[in-house]
Amino acid sequence: MKTEAKIMLGLGLFFGLMVAVYWNWGHENAGSVMMFSGMLLGFLPGSYYYWWSRRMRARPEDNPNATQSQGAGVVGAFPGTSIWPFTMGMGAFFVVLALVFGIWFLVPGLALVVWALFGGTAESRRGGKV
Repeated sequence: MKTEAKIMLGLGLFFGLMVAVYWNWGHENAGSVMMFSGMLLGFLPGSYYYWWSRRMRARPEDNPNATQSQGAGVVGAFPGTSIWPFTMGMGAFFVVLALVFGIWFLVPGLALVVWALFGGTAESRRGGKV
């Protein structure tokens, strides 16, 4: 977690310096607010990672002299291929299209989302394809 914390805090610091420069030279509100948000998006997870890295024991990834075998663990089972994430994505796509082109897109979109939820749940409980 120490490396991740350093990266995120570094990004937050970079955006903090850039927002100070941009605000003083550009005097433009929208870009300054976006860069300030980027600074916060770097500092928020970075400070959380730093907080946890001080409370956790060191991981093999944090040791610069670690070998690959020290970081290897048990490889678990991975899920097989499934159509349900694609179905859920298409349903979400239709729901967003309903905001743009008309409310009638909401009907097939919600139907696909519900179908994907039920299908993915049934597939996960059976352990195979539905």
